[in-house]
Amino acid sequence: MLNIKPSAAIRKNYNEISMLCKQTKEPVYLTKNGEGDLVVMDLETFARRESMLKLREALLQSEADIQNDRIRTVSDTATAMRRVIAEVSNE
Repeated sequence: MLNIKPSAAIRKNYNEISMLCKQTKEPVYLTKNGEGDLVVMDLETFARRESMLKLREALLQSEADIQNDRIRTVSDTATAMRRVIAEVSNE
């Protein structure tokens, strides 16, 4: 479910929007004059999304390495994937 609020709501109801972000773990979309303007989310959700994006990017690179024969065995693939996951987990 999309959480959409007018931009004035952030000024008037900051605590309510903050609580909504934390409870739903979803972003709140703010509009200005009826048009999309900003997206607000809690820090934990943002950090989780950033980690997922970095992991996805790294896994896509590993997949490209496999397709271009830079990684040749199942063992090499597993090692590369573990390395990528460890790198993203430590950031």
